[in-house]
Amino acid sequence: MRGMLSVDQLSDLVAAGEIDTVITCMPDMQGRLVGKRMTGSFFLDSAIKESHSCNYLLTVDMDMEPVPGYRSASWEKGYGDFALKPDLSTLRRIPWLPGTALVICDTQDHNGEDIPTAPRAILKKQLKRLAGKGMTAKMASELEFFLFDDSYREAHEKRYHDLQTASWYIEDYHVFQTSKEEGVMRAIRNGLEGAGIPVENSKGEWGPGQEEVNVRYAEALDMADRHVILKNGIKEIAHLHGKSVTFMAKWHYDLAGNSCHIHSSLWDAKKDTPLFKPENDGEMTPLFKHFIAGQLSALQEISYFLAPYVNSYKRFANLSFAPTNAVWSRDNRTAALRVLGDGAGTRVETRVGGADLNPYLAYAAILAAGLDGIEQELELGEEFQGDAYTKEGIPSLPRNLRDALSALEGSEMLRAAFGEEVIEHYLHTGRWEQYEYERRITDWELMRGFERG
Repeated sequence: MRGMLSVDQLSDLVAAGEIDTVITCMPDMQGRLVGKRMTGSFFLDSAIKESHSCNYLLTVDMDMEPVPGYRSASWEKGYGDFALKPDLSTLRRIPWLPGTALVICDTQDHNGEDIPTAPRAILKKQLKRLAGKGMTAKMASELEFFLFDDSYREAHEKRYHDLQTASWYIEDYHVFQTSKEEGVMRAIRNGLEGAGIPVENSKGEWGPGQEEVNVRYAEALDMADRHVILKNGIKEIAHLHGKSVTFMAKWHYDLAGNSCHIHSSLWDAKKDTPLFKPENDGEMTPLFKHFIAGQLSALQEISYFLAPYVNSYKRFANLSFAPTNAVWSRDNRTAALRVLGDGAGTRVETRVGGADLNPYLAYAAILAAGLDGIEQELELGEEFQGDAYTKEGIPSLPRNLRDALSALEGSEMLRAAFGEEVIEHYLHTGRWEQYEYERRITDWELMRGFERG
């Protein structure tokens, strides 16, 4: 595949002086890439086996502040190292950065075992469960973001107020408006292609300056790796063009939110044949029904991994194309779970997630819920039809982070699937997010109460 590298190819390129830098990185709890830039020669001589980073990287918040109270790493334990073991199947060129390659690493202890709370390890555990049943998962992320004419520094100096979006009207599918943005969007599409991420298309979305990039589906771990490189790459390419982007779930209260719709299907691991392909009469396969039923029954429990921040829940609103109720339907964008496609392309789209999610955690939660439905042979209820925003008496999604954490805390399914250590680790992460928010004074409070309060 274009952009992907073997070790021999990398060695030749380093020797020729075409690549001088290798980024060795891991996904952190927020789904960001963190790591080091190695010289090409040092990577090939040493870091190709492993390198080391401070283990606080799985205990920090969005501001990179070490959060107290984790069992895995703390000031009391001295914040030691863990190992970053390169997954050489992820080695690729980064064409928008001169002379640069990148490799994603597994996060391991000094005995070579995956750190249980590392996002990549959490997804790999669920894929191992699938493999034990002779199945694999193929998935795809649809990422949305807002594009601004302000640079990141300009946006920061404005305190992210009064930013100039790339357009001033809704541009959903709008060819003329997106032509104005084509300079940066073409660079994004071509750059991602050159980094081994097959892009299908980009389009305008349901907001001024809002964009969507769609990439081809892949095996779940590969797709999660592509997701984090894609997201990081879009930010970097926008920066190189003097612009900025945001993947916040809801960056402005009266504009559309940024979603991350996740498409999932299960396949026979040996035959590479689709297991959700309808039967001769067009009926959904029992396996597909169980998978959807498992997701549907656990949507509240897995919501934290699809919407991990206080801001995430401000995206959920009626008539917003973000779901508010836990229903499934065929080709219905008001439903939380949307069945679509035909033949081998039959799949379920989970519409709950925002663009701020961590793909490894989100994919793992979706697969854990689906596997639970398969193992328990859960029955799928009748398809919902109509406007899911107006229907009363059906289960709703959590309306805030606190409710999502409560549902996660009580989830026996996820505790069994992920392990107690992992659930307690991420409960602590979510509670810290809630605590940090609640002790801050917001602009809304100041504007409303400074004089009149």
